[in-house]
Amino acid sequence: MRILHVTHQYPPDYIGGVELYTQTVARAQAAAGQRVAVFTHDAAAIPTGARGDSSHRRDGDIDIYAVQSTPASANRRFLATFSHKTAASAFAHVLAHFQPDLVHIQHLMGLPTALVDELTARRIPFVVTLHDYWWGCANAQLLTNDGAQICRGPDALYLNCTRCAVARAGAPRPSRTAALAMPLVSPLMARRAQLLRQLLARAAHLITPTNFVANWHQAQGMATARLSVLPLGVERPPQMPVRTREAQAPLRFTYIGSLAWQKGLHTLLAAFTQVQGDASLWIAGDPNTDAIYAQSLNQMADARVHFLGKLDRQQVWHTLAQTDMVVAPSLCYESFSLLVHEAFVAGVPVLASRLGALAEVVHDGIDGMLAAPGDMEAWRTALQSVVDQPEQLAPLRAGIRAPLTVEAHVDKLMEIYAEVLRANATLGQDQEAE
Repeated sequence: MRILHVTHQYPPDYIGGVELYTQTVARAQAAAGQRVAVFTHDAAAIPTGARGDSSHRRDGDIDIYAVQSTPASANRRFLATFSHKTAASAFAHVLAHFQPDLVHIQHLMGLPTALVDELTARRIPFVVTLHDYWWGCANAQLLTNDGAQICRGPDALYLNCTRCAVARAGAPRPSRTAALAMPLVSPLMARRAQLLRQLLARAAHLITPTNFVANWHQAQGMATARLSVLPLGVERPPQMPVRTREAQAPLRFTYIGSLAWQKGLHTLLAAFTQVQGDASLWIAGDPNTDAIYAQSLNQMADARVHFLGKLDRQQVWHTLAQTDMVVAPSLCYESFSLLVHEAFVAGVPVLASRLGALAEVVHDGIDGMLAAPGDMEAWRTALQSVVDQPEQLAPLRAGIRAPLTVEAHVDKLMEIYAEVLRANATLGQDQEAE
């Protein structure tokens, strides 16, 4: 089978959840004997005449086609949904050259919906993984720019989306600029929603990592009749580090991830500094993601808090092997949470926000605990209970069920592909008969 993945970014220049997932799946499929390629965009791409405006390189057995683009601002990424002639032209060249049997769209941020027109013209079926909420929320995280509040999704006239977009563009609210922009931006937000809904309606199959994500898209009225909930596969280390916790060492809580406001680390620190007893908190993440926020976290911390900086994959697993409990205090709707699933692979229970997919994947009292998001006292109480009664961790560890492996995930993915191709072949035969 010839499989083409489409994603907004790809390693090594961009390392995020979708990027790493795409690379992991593509490599697993190539190792299983499939012919695999990735179409993405890259500001450093050098165009080659044979393939229009895209460059070509290899990632092991995978062909990487990157459309040349300028570094995109948030506004340019938004507008690219409507039109990006360079990307559309490059995509047409890649389709003609690679000739995929099936296309798997991982993310389209910064890429045009016109890519799907090329697939339709060539009768190439495509599936879409809804990794986050971008298909209904231009911010992708369902957090407002003007108030940093959780959003349920667009209102009837997209006025809330418009306010969010204006705030993201930097216009103060209220301001004359914001007032003038509102009637201009609102139709754009409505048009964006229409284009993406039409795209999803044309997909042969939709995939979501959790029921929460599936239910949210269904509540938005998107075409989800052909939808599968398929948890992401979690890549195991070649050799799992041996658990190295000393019996008399301070109880250790660990957070690994982005040092960003929406991850709720300020709530976690405010709560932890009020906890009494022998405990420590490790926080791992790149302090340069949001330097001002990272600095504020340092100012809140006491001597029991240790900032580890950015960890590589091996360091993540070694850190988890020294951890008693992982913490995930998010203030936004997580769609899957790789941190939680990696903790479970390592046999570590999780204390998480009772919010979004976190409340789906962490089972309170079975493999972890849940606390109200943003509620400092609720988090302090939960942390203190673990410090006071560490014996409750043993039954939580025993209640952990191993997440899906990458291999098992890819096997299920290939089953979906095969079903899509069978249906597409039948449709093609019916159209020829007519």
